[in-house]
Amino acid sequence: MSIPWENARLNSAPIRAKSRLLRGVPLRLVPFLWTLALGLWGLSRQHSVWRDEAATWQVARRPAGDIWQMLAQVDAVHGLYYLLMHAVFACFGPGTTALRLPSVLAMAVAAVCVAEVARRLAGIRAGLAAGLALGLLPAVQFHLQEGRPYALVAAGAGISTLLLVTVLQGRGRAVHWLAYAGTIAVCGLLNWLSLLILPAHLATLVWTRARRRTWTRWAVASATAVTAVLPLILFSRRQSEQVSWIPPSTWHMLIGPAVLLALGGLGVLLDRPHTGRLSVAAVGLPLLAVPQLGLLGLSLIRPLFLDRYILFSMLGLALLIGTALGTATRAAGPRHPRASAWLVPVLVGVAFVALLPQSLAKRSPDSRVDDVLAVASDVRRLKEAGDAVVFVPAARRDTALVSPGAFAGLWDVALVRGPVASGTLKGEEADPARIRAAMLTQRRILLVTDAPGVARAVTAKRDKVKTAVLRKHFRVVADLEVRGRRVTVYERTGTAKEPCRRRASPAARHVQWNCGTIR
Repeated sequence: MSIPWENARLNSAPIRAKSRLLRGVPLRLVPFLWTLALGLWGLSRQHSVWRDEAATWQVARRPAGDIWQMLAQVDAVHGLYYLLMHAVFACFGPGTTALRLPSVLAMAVAAVCVAEVARRLAGIRAGLAAGLALGLLPAVQFHLQEGRPYALVAAGAGISTLLLVTVLQGRGRAVHWLAYAGTIAVCGLLNWLSLLILPAHLATLVWTRARRRTWTRWAVASATAVTAVLPLILFSRRQSEQVSWIPPSTWHMLIGPAVLLALGGLGVLLDRPHTGRLSVAAVGLPLLAVPQLGLLGLSLIRPLFLDRYILFSMLGLALLIGTALGTATRAAGPRHPRASAWLVPVLVGVAFVALLPQSLAKRSPDSRVDDVLAVASDVRRLKEAGDAVVFVPAARRDTALVSPGAFAGLWDVALVRGPVASGTLKGEEADPARIRAAMLTQRRILLVTDAPGVARAVTAKRDKVKTAVLRKHFRVVADLEVRGRRVTVYERTGTAKEPCRRRASPAARHVQWNCGTIR
């Protein structure tokens, strides 16, 4: 059970005096360096990049004007993040370090915020434990090294929660509310589902029986943030097919939220003596449970439930874990003052060792569904002069966009307009008849597709034509599978009477065919 913040300062003073371990060490620095070290450990994942990160990589390398053009058609929800990564790549160049380092730094900032909130509400030991625990959570370790915006959203959630706690402690000023509104707005522009933090903060206000003045200012700040994000929400609904692959909610998805509800009910009962006062339970439980329940509710309307969309809810779990460890330390303090000083570091060390197999697994290339760089290396080795290439589905063209050198000299027979020229992620392909005609003029074709274990059924008409032509008119001469991707080399079994004549623009963005009759 957490304690009120007013008593936390008094109770933490003797503990702080007894603690030789923490003496002279700034609390904020320890979780930051700890999380930073966890993030830098195995950052390149053996020089692997998976499909989601490949989207970031190839978009961030485009000129800013081309990024804006693309956002009008696809992925507007990630527009601010792509522009940020464009600036990062412009300064440091593309690479796995530049791709993932912003997420590492952002999660380190989130750990500092978690530590500070727990320190204020439950004492210095709880703050240290909460800040260290965040980086060890399996979901956090996975996204800590992702070239995607979810860690940045978590940092914003930590900052906004710390600002809310500051206000509820009576230390807030107008600048805090301005910062709160701005932080929530930026989080919403990075991923508008992060606005689910607002009902979590609303629950905290209800729990702590906030004053009317606080309610009014929170409502104004929240409305301002939502208003700033609303155009993005409305516009991105046109691109809803981007999330059409997310499966519908199932009963097993209710298990996690049900456990959270149970924890919430238990927290309310345990915290009842302090109802109306600010505590870790009043902040951590809503932050953990409300976003997950809210996203599950939205998924009943349209499937959207992915844990990465609410990664920031893990900050609430870290707060609760830190408070539990802080309570254990206080209980052991009177009898074993020397041992209690080492309790948090020892427990964190034990947790690190226990989670080590999982930590290593998440830093392995096999932890992701595929690797676009590994298959590019195979293409470089297997290709011959005059070969063509096709991608099934077209989205697998991402490996050529991230590693264009590996595909140099290969003719992408299906492509009409490249991704940059068409303002898309995967480019525009010709109609099925032209794709078939172009493929039948080739002696050898490389097929880049998903490995059988992760491949989905082919549904697009163009992709069905590609596979049908290869199956009927070509034979397999090489077939390699690596980290969720597959490259197969096909050789023609027949001949074409009149070959297609390929004509490409100097910029190689537009390709046209003038084909004769194929028999």
